[in-house]
Amino acid sequence: MDTWLAVVRNFSFKDVIDILFVAFVLYFLLLLIRGTRAVQLLKGAMIVVIVTLISQLLHLSASNWLLGKIIQIGFFAIPVVFQPELRRALEQLGRGGFWSLSLNQQGQEEDQQTVNEIVKATQVLSKTKIGALIVIERRTGLSEYIETGTSIEGHVSSELFINLFIPNTPLHDGAVIVRNNQIVAAGCFLPLTENRSLDKQLGTRHRAALGITEQSDGVAVVVSEETGRVSVGVDGVLHRSLDEQGLKTLLTNLLVAKRSNSLPFWNRKAES
Repeated sequence: MDTWLAVVRNFSFKDVIDILFVAFVLYFLLLLIRGTRAVQLLKGAMIVVIVTLISQLLHLSASNWLLGKIIQIGFFAIPVVFQPELRRALEQLGRGGFWSLSLNQQGQEEDQQTVNEIVKATQVLSKTKIGALIVIERRTGLSEYIETGTSIEGHVSSELFINLFIPNTPLHDGAVIVRNNQIVAAGCFLPLTENRSLDKQLGTRHRAALGITEQSDGVAVVVSEETGRVSVGVDGVLHRSLDEQGLKTLLTNLLVAKRSNSLPFWNRKAES
């Protein structure tokens, strides 16, 4: 009891700030890896650490030596394995996305119009089973992918989206990228996800949608050519088989509601 009292007496305001900062960093890191392959890797790392502690308690010298070497190698491997998550963390810090405040009403109306046109186009494409991939740029720039396609610089409209994805046309195979409520390019090439646990039935469009959202904060809308189902990729997670209302609600939350959120970091929704 006396020991605890001594600890409490020595506990200063600086210690409280220190603990809160550490808790914030850990919480931030958990949000970054949530819904990504890093979660499984983190679980594996925790198992290795637990087994190492058990081997120390049981005085298993050979096992403890081997596990110790694995942990040492792991420290060097972490920057490579967690490269997408580390990149996303630095990008978010660079964007200042945690504390940004945007109350631009005109911007909200334009974003909502973009959402409406995308939803309208995907419903037509879905019914006719025409494959499509639309990526909406947010804070992370997508210039390197825009340069792989053909410049469009057109006003967002459902008719233009539909025409761009008509089969056997020059630009129908690639992705269409939207920036600042304009269709800036079509026929763009995107990176494919390296997630090996992905459903084998998902094709190249879905893998590209996940790939671009793993490497940026963009939002990818996919229409399956085989089934006509509409999916949305965001933060490396694929929301599948969305109906018209579900698609509109999700895109509104991702592209419009962010303008009225003073602290988007704390309001971040959990992936379904």
